[in-house]
Amino acid sequence: MYQNLLVGFFIFYLGSFSCHVLSKTDSQDASALNVMYTSLHSPSQLSNWKAGGGDPCGEHWKGITCSGSSVTEIKLSGLGLNGQLGYQLTNLKSVSYLDVSNNNLKDSIPYQLPPNLKHLDLSENQFSGTVPYSISQMSELKYLNLGSNQLNGQLSDMFQKNEKLETLDLSKNQLTGELPRSFASLSSLKKLYLQNNQFTGSINVLGKLPLDELNVENNKFSGWVPEELKDIAKTGGNSWSSSPAPPPPPGTKPVTKRKASPFREGDESSSSKIWQWVIIAIAVLLALAIIAIVIALFSRRRSSPSSHFLDEERASQRRAFTPLASQELTNDMAPESIKPFKGIDDYKGGQDYMGFHDYKSNQDHYKGNLFVFWHLLEVNQFNNVKSTNAQAAPFSMADLLTATANFATGRLLGEGTIGRVYRAKYPDGKVLAVKKIDSSHFQRANSESFSEIVQNISRIRHTNIAELVGFCSEQGHNILIYDYYRNGSLHEFLH
Repeated sequence: MYQNLLVGFFIFYLGSFSCHVLSKTDSQDASALNVMYTSLHSPSQLSNWKAGGGDPCGEHWKGITCSGSSVTEIKLSGLGLNGQLGYQLTNLKSVSYLDVSNNNLKDSIPYQLPPNLKHLDLSENQFSGTVPYSISQMSELKYLNLGSNQLNGQLSDMFQKNEKLETLDLSKNQLTGELPRSFASLSSLKKLYLQNNQFTGSINVLGKLPLDELNVENNKFSGWVPEELKDIAKTGGNSWSSSPAPPPPPGTKPVTKRKASPFREGDESSSSKIWQWVIIAIAVLLALAIIAIVIALFSRRRSSPSSHFLDEERASQRRAFTPLASQELTNDMAPESIKPFKGIDDYKGGQDYMGFHDYKSNQDHYKGNLFVFWHLLEVNQFNNVKSTNAQAAPFSMADLLTATANFATGRLLGEGTIGRVYRAKYPDGKVLAVKKIDSSHFQRANSESFSEIVQNISRIRHTNIAELVGFCSEQGHNILIYDYYRNGSLHEFLH
């Protein structure tokens, strides 16, 4: 008999232990949620919820957050719920966050709410009646939103213990009477929204609060707005006094006005406009950056093949080489009009003609004299010419093409009667003037005759004639290379 009793007791103990192990949620929490589910008419939106029993934490009831076996958060906002919240919420002692906003909940707010709430949001429902006194016992409460309901009556003087409250929203209700004196105890309050009610009296009780945002629009307030609040308060739609405010009592400290917060809850249009301007500014900056990059890439593509080419002079404003003004020498000049002469070695300064000797034809005389005339006609002087034994150096066509960027238009300095002059810059920084002779002047001449002509010209020295330093006769081109002299005013050269 004793054996049977012992076995029965053991089986009962195991059953109780199994139920305790399998259930993760505190029984009081589960029971309170069972009652809430029934009071909400057992909505299908609340998945996994049950009217009796169940395990909210273990079965992951919708909107329920747990810590261990205790329910800590209830978030059921915007689910279209109807009915009431039930009468056992006070048993949810570990719940710190309760949000059932934006539903269709009716009747009075339950008197018995979770006692240790830090965040309570019952806004945008159809609650009626007064603000429950149980809120006065929530010493940890930081956020309270009862806005957009149908609450009525006067506020009880019950806020002495809500010293940690930072945000209080009672807007868009039907609350009446004066503000309770216990509002002065809300020493942490930053945001207060009382608009669209029927409050009366003054708002002086709010003057010492550390508010950043205050909205008391569309009430029946009277008196004066405290100086401390004038810069942050929205006060339209009231019956403020138009007469000057009475002076403060003797010994009152000077008033320190608070600046309005740039973003206010309830002023979404203002903040959204600011964000719109920020986005526009960012878009403009990005567009400018893209344009700058495109211009830089395009400019690089348009630049010369050689990286050492930089046009530091403004070709359009300052010509680096003076083009020939005289058009007296043309391709139609008859060779017979140029006098032959014996040779440059026999030339003496001051004579009025010059030529080369030992040419085989008048055409050769024409070519030789033409180069010398080109020198002298540009400066309109024939005297003070001397003969030396200097020799012009040969330049390769490849180097000249590189130095002049393939005789680019941007390197063009001027154009004379027998060819064009280009600016050539070498990697070592040396700059030369390159005269590319029109091929029509040497249609039948070979490179040897051109070289002979060049060597004769290179022996000429004159103070007003640029020195010939080199030549090139390759690929059917005849080119003269001179020292480069930049044009400019006397002031520019001196300074």
